[in-house]
Amino acid sequence: MSAPSKWPLPADGIRFLTPGFMLNKLARHPLTRECYPAAMGYYPLALAHRNERRRHDDNLLIYCVDGLGHASTREWSGRVGAGDVLLLPQGVAHQYHADTEQPWTIYWVHYQGGSTAVFNQYLGYREGGNPVTRAGISPQLTALFRGMMEVHRTGYNTRAIINASNQLRHLLTQLALEMRHARATSQHSFNLAAVQSFMLEHVSHQLDLDTLAAAANLSKYHFSNKYKALTGYSPIKHFLNMKMEYACHLLDSGGLGVKGVASALGYDDPLYFSRLFSKTVGMSPRAYRNSVRK
Repeated sequence: MSAPSKWPLPADGIRFLTPGFMLNKLARHPLTRECYPAAMGYYPLALAHRNERRRHDDNLLIYCVDGLGHASTREWSGRVGAGDVLLLPQGVAHQYHADTEQPWTIYWVHYQGGSTAVFNQYLGYREGGNPVTRAGISPQLTALFRGMMEVHRTGYNTRAIINASNQLRHLLTQLALEMRHARATSQHSFNLAAVQSFMLEHVSHQLDLDTLAAAANLSKYHFSNKYKALTGYSPIKHFLNMKMEYACHLLDSGGLGVKGVASALGYDDPLYFSRLFSKTVGMSPRAYRNSVRK
């Protein structure tokens, strides 16, 4: 494992190193071997905090929640501000330090495992690119870090560290959501949350690309490209998924038959609705209703 900083820990800081015998267990255990924490911590107002690694044996993620830091790799150098995430994968030599006038407050975790490269890619890391991504100040992220770090008072309890490993996986996937949300809100010409609220408000209607693009004040071409870049779906496909998700809710409620559900979602032809439902959900509306009643 790459050595964590030797920066002296303040009274309200946290630094936890997973011991070698536990790392060996985590590397073999089927519930943890794909991704597990090697070290983690919380450094408040980390004046004079700095580190440099020419050899980096694991992955490091730093989440800055206040103040300012500075970091560099062979290909990049820049600032890390409040709401930013610095991701330094295995093998990437680096250095970082807290700003002398506005020292950062950070949560951090070193992690290892067979799927860490997949997680890093999911977080948007590209070799040679900018390792800093905006996530914003998220109470949910800080709560996930805090929950994961509860392991530091368990006496190296195996089950507690297995739990922390799976909290780490949750943290990384939640971080990906927060990053995507931050990208969407930073694009002032395109408010993704507002467009999706518009979709949900009109889930019982038929909306075409022209209507959705108009709601976003964009051309169809730019709207469609931006929407897919942020969500992974075309806007019409995502709206269809929302409709079928709501159809499941109506079928679960039990008050409407298939024809009534189709009508409630704006489909005049129940057979057409059933085909769309089957293609999206993987079973017919009747099969879905029968399955949830068992």
